[in-house]
Amino acid sequence: MPARRMLLVAVISFAFGASGASYLTGWLLPAALGDDDHTPVQRTALYAELAKEAEVLERQGRVLNLVSKLIGPTVVHIEAKKGTRRTHEEAGSGVILEFAKRPGKQFVLTNGHVIKDAALDRIKIKLSDGREFSPKQVWIDSPTDVALMELPAAGLMAAKVGDSSKVEIGDFVLAVGSPFGLSHSVTYGIISAKGRRDLDLGDGEVKYKEFLQTDAAINPGNSGGPLVNLRGEVIGMNTAIASQSGGSEGIGFSIPINMVMHIADQLISSGSVLRAFLGVTLDREFSPTAAAKLGLPNPRGAHITGIRENTPAALAKLKSGDVILEFDGVRIENDIHLVNIVSLTKVGKDVAMRVWREGKPLEMTVQVGDRTKLAPENE
Repeated sequence: MPARRMLLVAVISFAFGASGASYLTGWLLPAALGDDDHTPVQRTALYAELAKEAEVLERQGRVLNLVSKLIGPTVVHIEAKKGTRRTHEEAGSGVILEFAKRPGKQFVLTNGHVIKDAALDRIKIKLSDGREFSPKQVWIDSPTDVALMELPAAGLMAAKVGDSSKVEIGDFVLAVGSPFGLSHSVTYGIISAKGRRDLDLGDGEVKYKEFLQTDAAINPGNSGGPLVNLRGEVIGMNTAIASQSGGSEGIGFSIPINMVMHIADQLISSGSVLRAFLGVTLDREFSPTAAAKLGLPNPRGAHITGIRENTPAALAKLKSGDVILEFDGVRIENDIHLVNIVSLTKVGKDVAMRVWREGKPLEMTVQVGDRTKLAPENE
């Protein structure tokens, strides 16, 4: 097979599956790659053939059209003027949401760093139809970089929220926002990885990290905008990029929407976030070699090196040397993963755990406590 025909078959196969590729190569490619000295009549016939075959690809692309139309009116452009003597402006994006706990009211979800240190009247929220508002109220949770703003208007188009626990590597996604101030820009890619936790985000304020990684182009100004699946559901909030140039290099990070909604629900309910804790010290250097020495079949889990007195961990009889393998039905990958999962657990909940102790698994239960009651010296 000629090289250029093989390349075209490969591209079509990747994008639309083997059945679509075989259908197209069976008819379209021989005509498209044939002699180029056709008469005007023959060229007209080829255009007709091409239009018919292109319908196959266009039906696939129609999905992206529909997603863009559905999510577009829910996305906002945000500008926040910060400072007093030396003012600087931060630009970002956001998405309109509704919450069952606050019927009749609408909110904009965005990143905390987009609006941090800006007065209400210096934050401008621009809708897709051109209208502008300043928020009535703002809440920011710096440890997750999640922020919520109450809108002074109602009856706006709100986005549909998905379930980020169902996201898989390779899923197609769209990122929507205002890169470099170009509002309502849409980019397309896949989920490249999940559970990115060990990221340096600069200011060090973001403590709880559980990012989705995507190659959908994300640039400055996309912060706070939605990451959307092919069903038009928000499954993440675009937050950061890994870049040497300052622009998109195909490595963007989004906070999973389940984590975002857990934080947002608490912010609109009480204005702050309660986080649970166990009261353990964890081994940040827990390695496959160390896991093998403990007899673990797989090098994963959170290795406990210390138990604080009068904490949920002590009451549950956890011991130094234990490795927490599962927490509330979630397989624990490492120490940072456990910290994130515990922090998102409802305070006071009885949680089932699977622990590795002395060469065998052990089922246990712990009632997580309120981190605000943890003594400062035990932080």
